[in-house]
Amino acid sequence: MTARFTGRTVLVTGAGSGIGRAIALAFAAEGASVVAAGRTAAPLEETAALIEAAGGNAVAITADVSRSAEVRKLVRRTVDRFGALDIAVNNAGVFRGGAPVADLPEEDWRALLDINVTGVLFSLQAEVAQMRTQPGGGAIVNIASNLGAHRRAKGLAAYIASKAAVSALTRAAALDHIADGVRINAVSPGPSDTAMSLRPGETEADRASRMKDVAPLGRVSSTAEIAAAVLYLASPDAASVVGTDLVVDGGAAA
Repeated sequence: MTARFTGRTVLVTGAGSGIGRAIALAFAAEGASVVAAGRTAAPLEETAALIEAAGGNAVAITADVSRSAEVRKLVRRTVDRFGALDIAVNNAGVFRGGAPVADLPEEDWRALLDINVTGVLFSLQAEVAQMRTQPGGGAIVNIASNLGAHRRAKGLAAYIASKAAVSALTRAAALDHIADGVRINAVSPGPSDTAMSLRPGETEADRASRMKDVAPLGRVSSTAEIAAAVLYLASPDAASVVGTDLVVDGGAAA
């Protein structure tokens, strides 16, 4: 445990697995009290238990970010439990793909926009509403993707559009709310060590072999590497970083 975020309360959406869990664990390891949020209780409770087993302080709260009332309640419960909301990481998202634009199922399009874009909007609204009332303001990091504003790929138009929107929304919100004392930035991961980067039927060993050929870095990023970028943007070290979109993808979008 280190002390960089001691006394801070951090809300992480999509904290039940993958990058979201890694972010929650990283903040807790540096002293923060963590709210692990998402739609399914069991994995969130596992994240909270891992934090507490390591000597940290965490609580799991279920919420669907595509429902504004649930997000507002999530923020209220966070403040009721820990007294403030200092940092929020809007990581909840879904991935659907595999069809060209002309054949894109409407339900896939709507699901991606509801969670990846509208969910980030509702989260920002509830978080800023709380942070602007606090003497110290707050910091928000949205999780976008290197697919979107930075690079494209065939068959993933809806996902790409949703994550490009997150990048643009981040910059616009950052300009709107820095005067309120709220710093807003984004991290755009590339392929990372999660199930989302595995192709259908692909093993981790298969992925590692593929990445040696297609990724400039020669491998996927670890979830800890993504978390480190998020913690930097949320920390006092990034006090003058406003509206940036930090790409962490091993050079894929260079």
